[in-house]
Amino acid sequence: MFAFVSGNLALDFAGTVKARATTFDDHLCTPADLADWFVAADLLDGEPPCDAAILDRAVRLREAVYRLALAAARDDPFTDADRGIVNELAVGELPWLALQSDATLIRTGTPDAAIAAVARAAVEMLGGPDRQLIKECGRPECTRLYIDTSRGKSRRWCDMTLCGNRAKSAAFRARQAAD
Repeated sequence: MFAFVSGNLALDFAGTVKARATTFDDHLCTPADLADWFVAADLLDGEPPCDAAILDRAVRLREAVYRLALAAARDDPFTDADRGIVNELAVGELPWLALQSDATLIRTGTPDAAIAAVARAAVEMLGGPDRQLIKECGRPECTRLYIDTSRGKSRRWCDMTLCGNRAKSAAFRARQAAD
C-alpha cells in the first residue's frame, strides 16, 4: 500500500498522495491509515492510537512538506506558512529506541513523536545539501518527489519499478504503433 522509494522519510510521507494533479489518490484517509504508515515506515513497532486531530496535524505536515519540497525542486522560495508548520511540528519528543538483548530494536512512542520525526526529516532535508537533489518524477501522471542520489544526478523517475517501467513501456508501445 505504501511506497518508500523517495530517499527521505518526509518525501515518502508526502508520497502518501498519488497523482496529485489528477485523481489525488490519498492513502491517509483515516487515523488507522496513519497508524499503519507509522509502522510501515519503521517509526513505531505497534500501531499507536491515532485520532482525527492527529490525522489533521499529520496531513497539514504532509502538505507543507510537499509544497516546500516542490519549491526546492523548482528552485522557488519557501513560504513562511509552510516553514512554520514544519518547524512547529518538528518540536517535541521523538520515538524511543531500545536495543534488546537479542540485538533487535524496539521503537515506541506517541503519534506526535512519529510526526515530529517526519517533520525533523523534512527540516534536515530542506535545510541541508539534499535540498539540491530533490526532483519530480518524470512520469506525467506521477507527482512523487525524490532525492536523486544517482552517480550523474540523471535519475528521471521516482522508482524504476513504479514509474520507470511504465514510462518505458508506454514509449515502446508508442513507437510500435507509429511503425
